[in-house]
Amino acid sequence: MKPILLSLALLAMTMQAGAEKVKISTPNTTMVLDINKGAEPKFLYYGASLTMGDIANLQVPNDENWSRAEIYPAYGANHTQSETCLAMRHGDGNLSTNLLVSDYNVKPLADKAPNGNHREGTLLTVTLKDPVYPTTVNLYYFAYKDVDMIESWTDITNGEKKTVTLTQCYNPLLPIRRGDVYCTHFHGSWASEAQLFEEKLQNGLFQIKDKDGLRNATANRNEVMLSLNGPARENCGEVIGAALCYSGNYRITIDTDDSDYHYYFAGINPDNSEYHLRRNETFTTPRSAYTYSVKGTNGVSQTFHSWARKYMLRHADQERMILLNSWEGVYFDINHEGMDQMMRDIKSMGGELFVMDDGWFGEKYRRLTDNAALGDWVVDRQKLPEGIERLLADARKNGVKFGIWIEPEMANTTSELYEKHPDWIIKAPQREPVMGRGGTQVVLDLSNPKVQEYVFSIVDNLLTKFPEIAYIKWDANAPVMNHGSQYLPMEDQSHLYIAYHRGLISVLEKIRAKYPDVIIQDCASGGGRANYGLLPYFDEFWVSDNTDALQRVFMQWGTSYFFPAIAMASHISAVPNHAVFRTTSLKLRCDVAMSGRLGMEIQPKNMTDEEKAFCRTVIADYKKVRPVIQFGDLYRLHSPYKGDNVASQMYVSADKKEAVFFWWKLETFKNQHFPRIKMAGLDANRMYKVHELNRIDKKPLPCEGKTYSGAFLMQTGLEMPYTHDVEHGKKNDWASRVLQLEAM
Repeated sequence: MKPILLSLALLAMTMQAGAEKVKISTPNTTMVLDINKGAEPKFLYYGASLTMGDIANLQVPNDENWSRAEIYPAYGANHTQSETCLAMRHGDGNLSTNLLVSDYNVKPLADKAPNGNHREGTLLTVTLKDPVYPTTVNLYYFAYKDVDMIESWTDITNGEKKTVTLTQCYNPLLPIRRGDVYCTHFHGSWASEAQLFEEKLQNGLFQIKDKDGLRNATANRNEVMLSLNGPARENCGEVIGAALCYSGNYRITIDTDDSDYHYYFAGINPDNSEYHLRRNETFTTPRSAYTYSVKGTNGVSQTFHSWARKYMLRHADQERMILLNSWEGVYFDINHEGMDQMMRDIKSMGGELFVMDDGWFGEKYRRLTDNAALGDWVVDRQKLPEGIERLLADARKNGVKFGIWIEPEMANTTSELYEKHPDWIIKAPQREPVMGRGGTQVVLDLSNPKVQEYVFSIVDNLLTKFPEIAYIKWDANAPVMNHGSQYLPMEDQSHLYIAYHRGLISVLEKIRAKYPDVIIQDCASGGGRANYGLLPYFDEFWVSDNTDALQRVFMQWGTSYFFPAIAMASHISAVPNHAVFRTTSLKLRCDVAMSGRLGMEIQPKNMTDEEKAFCRTVIADYKKVRPVIQFGDLYRLHSPYKGDNVASQMYVSADKKEAVFFWWKLETFKNQHFPRIKMAGLDANRMYKVHELNRIDKKPLPCEGKTYSGAFLMQTGLEMPYTHDVEHGKKNDWASRVLQLEAM
């Protein structure tokens, strides 16, 4: 009998015997709950796989140590002094809810993953009911068959005659045994996303939240890692990774009280978002995703990357094209000759796709700056008299694919759309609209079905009329600046944040149903929407509007904790950099961009012939190792956050026959002493031949062309020179290396 079927059979036997311990398992992890009819369900265990004998010996947390282990406490009857998953106001005004197990079920499940791929696993459903009020809550846990990931979420159904009000509704909580527990999380800002922070969990509330309305990954990320044995280590130690798969306002709270546990809560941010649940209506929370690893933070990352490529990202089995985006090269200065020239240039350097960014549209109001024309998705015939037809013809002529930028959720008040439909924007009742970028930008109200249809029509019209468009850059450059819907009734104004994202997902599902093959980039003022709530409808995301190579090392490092390289758009740009005005070497810019999905964000006609020739070499080298970087396992070797001015990482193919090693020097001082970087993930018994990519030195590295055992490379590593051996006039204060390793 297959292991998963045997596990289910044993579980069924225990259920028939009246046992209360219920487990779900992935290939290497187990979660166990204590489920007793007429009582609150409790947490028993989450960690490495357990035998049935081990499970039988598990004990419910000791009440004498003030420990509580309820996985879905509801406010009122038994929980008024502690944090709760659910708080609601019943139809008669009662604030108390008491949720007890009425039934549970475990069954195999095969269905479609969020990205449309087939998945299999085990689904546990625990049904809770209030003995006084007809409130039903279903807790769901889905354990994947082939990856160590468990998802959990909740359904809340109102069986009362009157409307009930949900004032807080989180996913089932995860208790984490107290000890030396550290939390790794990610804070940032525009052009400085995904900065890594780590702190020890202490008594009290630790909280991460977002209230932007649209771009929930700009200031904080809704993913954390919890290191259970002290400060996080990359390749050893117990670590739990947790991600909230939601695109809207969220709140993550870790409550540490006087008990033996930290309590991890995650869900929709309740601030100004109370939800009125009508009779027989069901409210479904966004999913939380969990994994556990004994191989440190890198083990958690590899699981999230594998899960993302299989189930949470579009077309993740296809190599990503190398592209040139027009934005930093020409900004709004769009015209046929310029676009043709950029297509020709990227093709000459080996690129495969050209993307025309902002500035191509507008008729009555032209898109000359950022203060007009959003919403009017018609070609500016003064800039492009021959329209998109000419652009596509030029792309065919130059042998590249063509992509286009849109910002369909937004409008400018200086637009024909706004003149026709001022009632379509998000605006507080009886108040003037608050405007963003350019002093005129407003957000369309996606709670309104007419707006949803309009946003869908933007993509539908483009792809129906121009099916050769291969790529869409979908941007969103404003938050919800004032709370109010002109569509929702006054009594449901608090539904806006939730209804907006329901509308957005509905539009994206409709687009993907009709256009499954188009590549779509998720962009929101840079990396503002790097979350697993939206990624199933996208192929990649723009990591940051900041393309400076030095700061990208830090941002891409933090982003890599939960997102794979194939999803991270990383571009070579001009210097001085447009965001920080730093001048870095072209070599460093290329080596950093190469560690993600390689692209260019530059005006090629401003490059020298020598620079173009070098980029041609870089693109050719990237194509050799593209499968390893985009599909391989990541190993973070030396963190830039250590503060010793060096960073290193590598990717290894699943069969361990190929690897790509990256080394970046971050700062130059006289008499520097860097550690020798030990590699990881190789086959200790194989011999690997070393070849440097993107080489600029007059002489090859001492290791060039030599073979080393995987054991030597992982135990000792290779010395990297601190500078480049180049002509005196080409010396600068940057150094970086990319090595290709091939098993002999």
